[in-house]
Amino acid sequence: MELWIATGNKGKLEEYKLTLNKIPSLAVFSQADLPSFTPRPEDGTTFLENARIKAKSVKALKSAAYVLGEDAGLEVEGLGNLPGIHSARYAGPHARDSENVAKLLKMMQIRNINPRTAQFKCVTVVLTPDNEEWIFEGVMKGTISTKVSGLMGFGYDPVFIPEGETKTLAELGPGYKIQKSHRAQALSQFLTQLNKKGL
Repeated sequence: MELWIATGNKGKLEEYKLTLNKIPSLAVFSQADLPSFTPRPEDGTTFLENARIKAKSVKALKSAAYVLGEDAGLEVEGLGNLPGIHSARYAGPHARDSENVAKLLKMMQIRNINPRTAQFKCVTVVLTPDNEEWIFEGVMKGTISTKVSGLMGFGYDPVFIPEGETKTLAELGPGYKIQKSHRAQALSQFLTQLNKKGL
């Protein structure tokens, strides 16, 4: 069975493969494996809309396969749930992870945000070979640290401390994320749905 992941984010793809490569019946590909692929602009106003845009853009070329598109981001309560869908571009259209993190910490300092409550949210859209649309959602609650800590992961991982932990995701590492992250939760729901279908 082929599963195509509609993402150009190497960090996300690596997280998916850590889990999915353990399933022998599943062949995992990404949009990078398509010879000529131009991603559509993510101009949706919600995580769901952007996840759907990603999935449909790959599905147009891989109609007989399962295609998974997802959109995820960080929502900081004290910032009105920003950066939200703008998480990857918070500091600008081509911002690096470090620039986005720096802006986040600066905004929280300027506004004196306390408590520093936040959550990662992931919405996943899977388009099936029968043209069904499955939607899954995962949330990981936590807080934003006052400084960058840890070298693993990507995005806002160096400043996000999951609920019940004292270390950031960048310190806790990939083993923790593939068990408990927002993305892992949505992926687990998808795999459960596949099992129900006998796949």
